Amino acid sequence: MSTAELLADDPLWLIIVKVVAIFAFLVVMTLFMINWERKVVARMQQRPGPNRVGPGGWLQSLADGLKLAFKEDIRPVLADKWVFFLAPVISTIPAFVAFSVIPIGGEVSIFGERTALQLVDLPVGVLVVLACSSLGVYGIVLSGWASGSPYPLLGALRSAAQVISYEIAMGLSIVAVVMHSHSLSTSDIVDAQSNGWYFYLLPVSFLIYVCSMVGETNRAPFDLPEAESELVGGFHTEYSSLKFALFFLAEYVNMVTVSALATTLFLGGWRFPFVGDDHVLNSGWFGLLWFVIKTLGFLFLFIWLRGTLPRLRYDQFMRLGWKFLVPIALVWFVAVAFARYLRQEWETAGGLDTSTALIVIGAFLAVVLVIAFLLPDKREVHDPDAVPITGGGFPVPPLDLKVPKAPPRRQVRVAELPGADDQTQEPAAVPAASHKEASDGRV
Repeated sequence: MSTAELLADDPLWLIIVKVVAIFAFLVVMTLFMINWERKVVARMQQRPGPNRVGPGGWLQSLADGLKLAFKEDIRPVLADKWVFFLAPVISTIPAFVAFSVIPIGGEVSIFGERTALQLVDLPVGVLVVLACSSLGVYGIVLSGWASGSPYPLLGALRSAAQVISYEIAMGLSIVAVVMHSHSLSTSDIVDAQSNGWYFYLLPVSFLIYVCSMVGETNRAPFDLPEAESELVGGFHTEYSSLKFALFFLAEYVNMVTVSALATTLFLGGWRFPFVGDDHVLNSGWFGLLWFVIKTLGFLFLFIWLRGTLPRLRYDQFMRLGWKFLVPIALVWFVAVAFARYLRQEWETAGGLDTSTALIVIGAFLAVVLVIAFLLPDKREVHDPDAVPITGGGFPVPPLDLKVPKAPPRRQVRVAELPGADDQTQEPAAVPAASHKEASDGRV
């Protein structure tokens, strides 16, 4: 029986159980990820991480969440009341909805009812995930606009440009997977990988997706919307209490969702490697275990990148997306289409196998990708006589400009009095304002 047929027979109580289970799973994964990230980064930096609250410090994130819920909720005077309140909700809801189409296991029995470990199986499940991840940016943009402050607005605009840029590259990387599996359904894509996972059959799509998912979730080294050095705190600068916690909940749930989608698209989903469908390791609740392990591998990649790489400049980040990832994804899409054409034309004549063609083309593009990373950027020749200009074309003072010294104090000639000598004297007392006016040349 197919996954769609199993889910169609689910009673109402089982659907409610699945909804609550998915919600609880994502919340627990968020609490676990926050603490795990702090511990791993602390280990990388050779310092102790959270080790006080709970056994081994594993309840620290729960304590922080409870503390945020009971903190004072402050709303700026210039903020739009309703939009300021709804923006965190708009960011959080799509993050949870996107996980509903992810298959986290095979066929199981729940209280005697045969079902699949998936809430819903849609014919366009991949598009649902992409749409939900795109809708999440509306909450970020609205939060920056409704705060009534320029710095959150700048962070929100950065996030909008970032998500749009990397959403295109992510969509193009998924197109090759859809072409190879002949379906947009997530469960069908998992079934199509029973003979081989797509991360080595479609290596370029896998690398582009990994780069895009890091950029789309605003994570280091692409965490430019909340760059503390130039934007204070980004789009959530004016938020506090539970609203601030909702933004962090949405960020970590999005991390879990894109990691789960990467597992579904490229690592065979819940299937155990190198065994058939009838093997005991692919039966029952074992699929949930393999799915969680693969997802944690991608989540560890997020932490590894945060503790290793510095933040990119914004121009470098946009150049990577538009001038590198998108063109490579387009070339790879054409290569996959050409390989499938070769298979259809030469399959009966013993021509080139599709897998071999994809591996060869993927290796070539991977070499091009590495060379492009290693090539230094073109350096502009510095002309010392040139007048520096800003982006608007207006001249700016030179960087080595020195402020001239203040002029010496002027002497004041005292009026001649009878019996007094003609001499120049300093005034006994000069007000502070007079000194300032004299230094400005107004006296």
